[in-house]
Amino acid sequence: MFVIQSYSTAIILCIITMFCWGSWANTTKLSSSKWRFELFYWDYAFGILILSLIMAFTLGSNGATGRSFLADLKQADNANLLSAFMGGVVFNLANILLVSAIALAGMSVAFPVGIGIALILGVIVNYSANPQGNALLLFGGVSLIAIAILINANAYKQVNKGKSTFSSKGLVLAIVAGVLMGFFYKYVAVSMVADFNVPEPGKLTPYTALVFFAIGLVVSNFLFNGLLMRFPFTGSRLSIKDYFNGSAKDHLIGMLGGIIWHTGMSFNIIASGKAGPAVSYGLGQGATIIAAVWGIFIWREFANATKKTYRNLYLMLLLYLVGIVLIIMANN
Repeated sequence: MFVIQSYSTAIILCIITMFCWGSWANTTKLSSSKWRFELFYWDYAFGILILSLIMAFTLGSNGATGRSFLADLKQADNANLLSAFMGGVVFNLANILLVSAIALAGMSVAFPVGIGIALILGVIVNYSANPQGNALLLFGGVSLIAIAILINANAYKQVNKGKSTFSSKGLVLAIVAGVLMGFFYKYVAVSMVADFNVPEPGKLTPYTALVFFAIGLVVSNFLFNGLLMRFPFTGSRLSIKDYFNGSAKDHLIGMLGGIIWHTGMSFNIIASGKAGPAVSYGLGQGATIIAAVWGIFIWREFANATKKTYRNLYLMLLLYLVGIVLIIMANN
């Protein structure tokens, strides 16, 4: 299987993860105006599963190191397969709750709260399980990124003042989503081998773990997204008929969103072998600021913002960049 051998390559893959995780949601803007997120999300999940299988039978099955995908699958312990599967289930529930929270409470409240909790909790959880890297630099970098996220939240609040109504239900959903998002990565990480080059028996290679993560996401989607369609937090009830009435363009765009997100997830998991789970996850969840960059410079969400708001946005980007440098240095 394909295994990276240098820390610098691992960091590059983690940076790609940030761009993927911070950019996939742009595909929702390319869908038809009547194509609800619940319908988009089915194709998003299928796109993740398709890419995971493609990678398993290509990168995961070729090369002189590790185990090939099918050989790894045959020797895997059921407990590790279940752990990777549960990672997909937990992530799926967290992601659906986060999107619902955004619909209820607005981006300025839900996204920074949810992802901020996920970032901090995720690094703590993954570092506790695998204490790899300089704790002072790692948590210093995470703290700066957390501050940058709070500044971003305040900027959103300023520019959207008076446009949305605070929702306590949305805030609760964002908190729950953030807690769940902080734990999903650990389920995948603990299922995998410690050394990708010399994998121990019973554990999974990253490619096998990613396949079962994707299966867990798709299977749980029939429960979580099925319930959300029937009992939506906002909007009218949907049926499976609504999904099949979608255009080919809508379905392909949804799959593209899933492929973009899972490209980031795959690179992040592959990079964790050299960078460590805490560093990989911490860098990846910096995607919040990538999403903010899209909003600032591409979608012009801050076009009517004051100079003070723009100063705060530039400060946010500076803190984010310094935080990234500290996280990179933590395991160098």
